[in-house]
This record gives sequence, structure tokens and C-alpha cells, in this order.
Amino acid sequence: MIYNFIDDNTITHQRAPALKSLLLILNMLIPLAAASQALRTPSPLAHPTPVITAVEQPVCDRTIYAQPLCHDSLYINIAKSVRTLFVYERRCTGTTLIAAYPVCLGANSGNKCRVGDCRTPETADGLPFVICQIANASGWHHDFRDGRGSMPAYGDWFLRLKGDYPGSGIGIHGSTGNRYSVPGRGSEGCIRLRDEDIIHLKENYAFLGMKVFIEKDN
Repeated sequence: MIYNFIDDNTITHQRAPALKSLLLILNMLIPLAAASQALRTPSPLAHPTPVITAVEQPVCDRTIYAQPLCHDSLYINIAKSVRTLFVYERRCTGTTLIAAYPVCLGANSGNKCRVGDCRTPETADGLPFVICQIANASGWHHDFRDGRGSMPAYGDWFLRLKGDYPGSGIGIHGSTGNRYSVPGRGSEGCIRLRDEDIIHLKENYAFLGMKVFIEKDN
């Protein structure tokens, strides 16, 4: 906006220099004030990632919501009720949803009570499991005792979980030979992702010491 509402022909000779100087100062100050206001106004891109709500929605395919700012602040939450693995990041602005993957959980519902009960363990009292090993599982085989014999079953990676549950063989891995069990139930207690998703999770988010929470069945 430029102030030019005073006609030189309508002002006296004595006031013209003073008024012209005042108009010049106003015309200089207004753009500076506008720029200052723009700096104080938050940009819509200042926080481009969504802060998650209390309701975790299931996904049928891998979904990326945001790029992490600090990998050390990432953690995993597995929601049994919606058969989904969520990756979150703790930020100063709150907890932010980074990614989500559909999963296959233990064939039986409830918390793991013993080895071989085909249940996925649950974290108790907010105490997380921890990824204690990231193993190349591309050459691993397993016999599901369903007539198919020993076969590749884990995808490329096995993320072993350490925590308070019976045994030590629970992990997050691929679904070679059982791709169409994801999402759903059907594992012997581990958390299955699609083979391409376990690669994506390992390459982009997972690290030794990463915390993993597993919610109770609803």
C-alpha cells in the first residue's frame, strides 16, 4: 500500500516539504511492518507431520506419514486390535506418527504364557521390549508342520525382541511363504510383516535398542 492521497496543488508551500517527508517515512515503514508480521505468523509448513490421535487406524498397505527428525527418538507400537505396527517419533511438539505396516500376529489371542502357545507377547505396565538383534534371516528355514516341510519363512531380516516373555525367540520378521497371512493372525507368536516391509522397516527405522510396545488384545 502506497500513501499518495495528498495532491501537491492542494497544500501550502510551507507544509509541502514536511508532509512529503511524512509520506515517505510511512511508505517505508508499512512494508517493514508487513514483513515483521509475516515472520511472526506460523507457516503452515512449520509442522508438516501429523500428531497422532488416541485412535490408531488399521492399514492394509505400508503407509508413510512423515520423515523422522531423529532416529534415536523412534519407537514401535504394535496394536493387536488393528493388526498394525506403528512407528512413532517423540518430538518436542508431541508424539508424531511416522509410518504404519500391516502385520500378522500369533494365531491365538491373549498374552504369551508359555513357549509354543502361538500367542504374541504383550508389554506389561508400559515396560517395552527392546530390539536386541538384527539378523540376516534370508537363509533361515522353518517347518510349520503343515505338510510343506522346511522352507524359507522369515524374509530378509529378523528383529529379535528382548523382554519379559517366555523363551527368547519372538521377533519381527518377513512372511516368506505366508504373505497372505498379513494382515491377520496365524504366526506362532512372532510379528510378521510382508517381505518388502521388513526390508523397509530395517533400512529406514529399526536399530539396536529400539523400544517396542505391544498392546493388549481388546
